[in-house]
Amino acid sequence: MKKSSLASKVALITGSARRVGAEIARTLHDAGMNIVLHYNVSEEEAFKLCEQLNQKRKESAVVMRAELQEAESGKMLIQKAAETWKRLDVLVNNASRFYRTSIGKITDYAWDDLMNSNLKAPFFLAQSAAPFLAATQGTIINITDVNADRPLHDFAVYCISKAGLVAMTKILAKELGPLIRVNGISPGSILWPEGDNALSEEDKQKIIERTPLLRSGSPEDVAKAVLFFVRDADFITGQILNIDGGRTLG
Repeated sequence: MKKSSLASKVALITGSARRVGAEIARTLHDAGMNIVLHYNVSEEEAFKLCEQLNQKRKESAVVMRAELQEAESGKMLIQKAAETWKRLDVLVNNASRFYRTSIGKITDYAWDDLMNSNLKAPFFLAQSAAPFLAATQGTIINITDVNADRPLHDFAVYCISKAGLVAMTKILAKELGPLIRVNGISPGSILWPEGDNALSEEDKQKIIERTPLLRSGSPEDVAKAVLFFVRDADFITGQILNIDGGRTLG
C-alpha cells in the first residue's frame, strides 16, 4: 500500500524543544512536514532545533511560545500555528508536567498545576484546533503514560491526570469523527525522569526487570509511533498504543 505524502502538511507539537517532543518534531520533519515547535521555558533549545530543521529544508519550521495553563494563550498558539502555512494537519499534545505528589501531602496547587498541564491544556488545544483539523481531515495524538493504568507510587496526581487524558482521547475520537482521528501513545520507560524526580539506579533496574524486552526504549520509538498514526493509520481512531517493551503485560 502506498504511503500518503506528508509534504507541505503542518504539525504542531507541544513541548517540542527537547527530549521526546524534539524527536517527534525531527521525525515528522524528515517525513516532509512543516513543523511548529512549541515551548514555554526551553527557549534556547527550541530555537536551536528550529535552526537545524530549517537548514535541512528552508522555511519549514517556526518557533512559538505559549503558557498552556492559560487557555487564551493556548488558543492563540493554535491560531498562529494555523496561520503560518494556512493550514493545520496534526496536533501532538506532548507537553506535560511530572513530579511527586504523595498522598497526605498533596496541595491544591499541585492538583491544579498537574491537571491543568496534563489534561485541561490538551483538551482546550484540541477544541481550538478542531475546526482547522476538520478542514484537512487531520489528526490529534495525545502522549499519555503507561502509569495511567499502572499507577506509579508517590505520583498520584500525575497518574490521575494521564488517566484522564486516556479517557479524553477516546471521547474526542467519538466527538470529532469522522473528519478528525484522535489517538494516544502510552510510553513506558523511554527517558528517565530528571532533577528532583530522578529515580535511583535500584528503581530503574526494578522497572527494567518488569519489562519483557529487558531494556528501556528511546525517543525514536515514540516518534515512529506518532508517524504511524499520522501517515499510515487512516482507519484507526480512539486507540492507545503502548510503547513500553511489554511492561503493561505485568
